[in-house]
Amino acid sequence: MSLLVVGSVAYDTIKTPHGEAAEALGGAAVYFSLAARLFTPVRLVGVVGEDFRKADLDLLSQSGVDSSGLEHVRGGRTFRWTGEYSQDMNRRETLSVELNVFADFKPKVPAAFRDSRFVFLANASPVTQLSVLEQMNRPDFVMADTMDLWIQTAHRDLLALLKRIDGLLVNDSEAILLTDRHNVIEAGKAILDMGPSRVVIKKGEHGSILFDGGQIIPLPAYPIGSVKDPTGAGDSFAGALMGYLTTSSGKPRGKAEVETRALKQAIGYGTVVASLTCEDFGVRRIAAASEAEARERFERYKELISL
Repeated sequence: MSLLVVGSVAYDTIKTPHGEAAEALGGAAVYFSLAARLFTPVRLVGVVGEDFRKADLDLLSQSGVDSSGLEHVRGGRTFRWTGEYSQDMNRRETLSVELNVFADFKPKVPAAFRDSRFVFLANASPVTQLSVLEQMNRPDFVMADTMDLWIQTAHRDLLALLKRIDGLLVNDSEAILLTDRHNVIEAGKAILDMGPSRVVIKKGEHGSILFDGGQIIPLPAYPIGSVKDPTGAGDSFAGALMGYLTTSSGKPRGKAEVETRALKQAIGYGTVVASLTCEDFGVRRIAAASEAEARERFERYKELISL
């Protein structure tokens, strides 16, 4: 089964109470890909500048990520983000954003990628996300991420996107903003009415909630003692979720065959892989992780939540 991700590739400068990292490889599509490749080959579509390091391209390739859909803009500069975390790591301040080549990014899905059966639309404008769907050959399962900016500035386009996708991944504040509800449970139900058949609401250190038809399934976070850098944890969560789901779905059987049990397990894998990402700066930890390590942590997670 094939998995496609379309999203940002970036260089991040990060400061936390545990240290700093400058010009570290990052971006939603990168974290997603490095998490998903633990379970399945990944196809990546994104854009970088002429300054994108060969070592980072090699890292993706050696990890099993097909980056032939990565557009290189001659003379361009790769997307940059700088952020600093509070002492308790619960708040993050964005110090600077340089969109650079990402500002004019119009995804071009290679012909060889258009048969991808599973598709993840990482955070971007809903118009950009819809343009990707127009290039695909009827994928089985499409999940998208979004953010408060698009909810506020591109609401109509976002509603159009929700009617075209199978799953939405948002955090709790975004879900409340999107639906104008004051309760996360009511917000999740309201998003289901907007189109997607599945909704996953992330609650950070408090885990996540799956909304699947009439079922509401809360899952806790995986407890880790030392969080060095939570950057990319949400994207790693999405990557492992979609990577496991792609593998667990077997032969192409259509959208209705993505079952609740598989989604619960996929969220479990997303949870434990996100916890791995937090243990070091940037992509260092997730790039070094193995499938066996993720599965071992998943087994411990199952024991923790079992009654």
